[in-house]
Amino acid sequence: MTNAAGKRDNFDQAEFDHFRQFLQEACGIALGDNKQYLVSNRIRRLLEEYKLSSFSDLVRALKQNSNRRLKEQVIDVMTTNETFWFRDTYPFEYLHNQLLPQWMQSENRMAGPVRIWSAACSSGQEPYSISMMVEEFRRQRMGALARPVHVVATDLSSLVLDQARRGEYDRLSVVRGLSPERLARYFDNPTENVWRVKPIIRDRIEFKAWNLLDSYAGLGKFDVVFCRNVLIYFNAELKQRILEKIHGSLKPGGVLFLGSSEGLGGAARLFEMVRCEPGILYRAR
Repeated sequence: MTNAAGKRDNFDQAEFDHFRQFLQEACGIALGDNKQYLVSNRIRRLLEEYKLSSFSDLVRALKQNSNRRLKEQVIDVMTTNETFWFRDTYPFEYLHNQLLPQWMQSENRMAGPVRIWSAACSSGQEPYSISMMVEEFRRQRMGALARPVHVVATDLSSLVLDQARRGEYDRLSVVRGLSPERLARYFDNPTENVWRVKPIIRDRIEFKAWNLLDSYAGLGKFDVVFCRNVLIYFNAELKQRILEKIHGSLKPGGVLFLGSSEGLGGAARLFEMVRCEPGILYRAR
């Protein structure tokens, strides 16, 4: 079917197969056979922006690899960047109530910085929530930490990373999970509809573009990894490979938080499951 401008509104099967092959090779996302309509809805605006007359033209342009921004935009619209502050609550409470007190004990003071990885951080709500928890712990300890805390936040999409680095959010974004007290304490409000994360929260975080399918050697070792609500987009083989690499990036006994609907699959042998009511964490064996 074509629209009024003479452009087809959906993929044929061959185009869809080529598109999902590109997406899996580029970032590991595995699209099911019934996702043509989803893809068509998300991609249509890019066809218009780049004056492409069909999905075949789009796939051809992506394979030519001459337009990096187009590739980034396709990946961006095809990765669901749904996120909000303190999502699921319990990982942040466990960090504040259990992990930070443990790391800051006197016998651990010479162990170097605490390192936390927020993988697939999207537009930044998760790493900023982590940093707020660290700041609240610091304030409760008379403004001092026995060890510095460093948060590394990564995402495949450079577009959402740009927003995360800016740390600026509109009214709709800041009401999703932020209490009025935290909003007042940790954000500046330079204009009527802009809230900007204060430096005391932002300066603890390093943002990096990173593909979970790539080597993790450049990231170093972590005390805890938040990798939540992203593994659902990978097939079982890639999911296991990513979890094995995350295990390799954790310090001995390090902690992994997954999304509430995610599990370890074939990597279960590498982790011990720990119940932290109401949720679950995984400790590296």
